[in-house]
Amino acid sequence: MTWAEMAPHDVLMQLYRAALDAADPLQVIPPLLPPPPLGRTVVVGVGKAAAAMAQAVEAHWQGPVSGVVVVPEGATRPLRNIRVLTGSHPVPDASSVRGGDALLQAVSGLHSDDLVIALVSGGGSALCAKPADGLTLEDKQSITKALLLRGASISEINTVRRHLSAIKGGRLAAAAYPARVVTLLISDIPGDEPTLIASGPTLPDASTCADALAVLQRYGITHLPAVLESLQAGRWESVKPGDARLAANTHAVVASAWDGMQAASRKAASLGLACHILSDAMEGEARDLAKAHAAIALSVAQHDVPFKAPCVLISGGEATVTVRGKGRGGRNTEFALAMALALKDQKGVQRILALSAGTDGLDGKADAAGAWINDQTLALGAQRGLSALQCLDGNDSASFLDAAGTLVHTGPTFTNINDFRAVLIL
Repeated sequence: MTWAEMAPHDVLMQLYRAALDAADPLQVIPPLLPPPPLGRTVVVGVGKAAAAMAQAVEAHWQGPVSGVVVVPEGATRPLRNIRVLTGSHPVPDASSVRGGDALLQAVSGLHSDDLVIALVSGGGSALCAKPADGLTLEDKQSITKALLLRGASISEINTVRRHLSAIKGGRLAAAAYPARVVTLLISDIPGDEPTLIASGPTLPDASTCADALAVLQRYGITHLPAVLESLQAGRWESVKPGDARLAANTHAVVASAWDGMQAASRKAASLGLACHILSDAMEGEARDLAKAHAAIALSVAQHDVPFKAPCVLISGGEATVTVRGKGRGGRNTEFALAMALALKDQKGVQRILALSAGTDGLDGKADAAGAWINDQTLALGAQRGLSALQCLDGNDSASFLDAAGTLVHTGPTFTNINDFRAVLIL
């Protein structure tokens, strides 16, 4: 079947599913498992994909294995010998602290002939938490909430997290020394910098307390002077590159947004549809990214520039949302609704559809992975008595798109390679 024989919405969903399949832990983990050690094998994992990654290890590991992984509610998987704990996301709570303690306990007392397999994926920063000495959980919660509400990027947030933690920024690997640590990562970070994924619990960190302090000052987060003073004094430095405790360790990114987009591109080709990858690392306010995508799509629809229609444009990365209201939504539904508004009444709009969805199956407070839109979306929501502009301004994008019937529901996908966006121009 070719794309022209399918409903346009189904074309977008097939591309999204192809991206998810490219990051399936059961497929990407086994080829990169290390040889068994002379001693014990301990698995530690954190993130939205950690349980599925551990499931892949158990299915293919030769010999005994033990350990613990920490995942969000709904992302558990049945495991035989590896414990599964749940933590809180995106703001840590007491369950996150219990998860952090369990990970540290799992790697304590190991020897040089033991092996730690660390399974790290997005979401891990909040799921496991152990405040640095002199810091409280309430302090960390307050700072995380403030950064999220102000629209800080994930790299900025994780730079702060690495310096307020007793487990992140390489500290988990240091606790495992002298055991060797092999870290396998599924990246949800634009640019795929390994130390940023889940705030790098097993990797050395080149950033400094001064960098973390600069982020807090940039966003005007000054309500905890003791935290600012400790950062200024360098009291919570992370484990740095060149640290002898991490010298024998290795790491590999096993799946990323780029992998997902390449898979989606191959799927488009198999359907006979031209596909153009814009970027795998697009960041910024969701509504601003939506306007940029809309402008490119309209140029294609109206002028066949910079690409010739029919075609599909795909992009990845992580948008941010500055929270102004108390509505229901997330960065993907906000992108979708903002794009529908940017396309409204424009020449060629009837030829454009778009989808934006999180590859973890979750999008903020949307109770969905994301949403798709076409030229009828705004009218359908309005028929239910909702104003698209008011919903966007109140961060209530999911309520509008739910009324329009265009939310994308997947449930937890057990992976996480950031957001996936596809724009189809007929």
